[in-house]
Amino acid sequence: MKEPENQLNESIFPKGDLASADYFTGKAWVKMLVPNDPVLHTAVGNVVFEAKARNNWHTHPGGQILIVTQGTGYYQEVGKPIQLIKEGDVVNIQPEIKHWHGASPDGEFTHIAISTNTEKGIVDWLEPVTDEQYNSFKQLKKKCCSSLTNKLQGIVRSFLN
Repeated sequence: MKEPENQLNESIFPKGDLASADYFTGKAWVKMLVPNDPVLHTAVGNVVFEAKARNNWHTHPGGQILIVTQGTGYYQEVGKPIQLIKEGDVVNIQPEIKHWHGASPDGEFTHIAISTNTEKGIVDWLEPVTDEQYNSFKQLKKKCCSSLTNKLQGIVRSFLN
């Protein structure tokens, strides 16, 4: 399951190794840039997701920072709606917050993942994100657009009558 290290996407980093299907839905590649450092208590990786790919729900005992470097993706914390994240966005994830992240349906998505305080542990993997959970962003978007369209149609009708 190993992709060639020299295979590049549009990133400055090699695509890395194919991520384990035990923790990801769809294909994703991970290139560790800074393996878990026992002095700095930090691990840094570049993660590339194909369209619609995402990781399982998970937590980080010491927290995590995501820096989006390419594409458009989704980020969700348990009990909250999905957030659309794009190139240049930074997501600060507090310790033990159950969450997931991955690519939108529109295309490849890349972020740098910085695990902090790794002396507390790096990641605790949980259950996969269901298709229903993943697609809830599209449903929310449809509802929002439909509601807005209905309001706009009402305004136009009031001017025409």
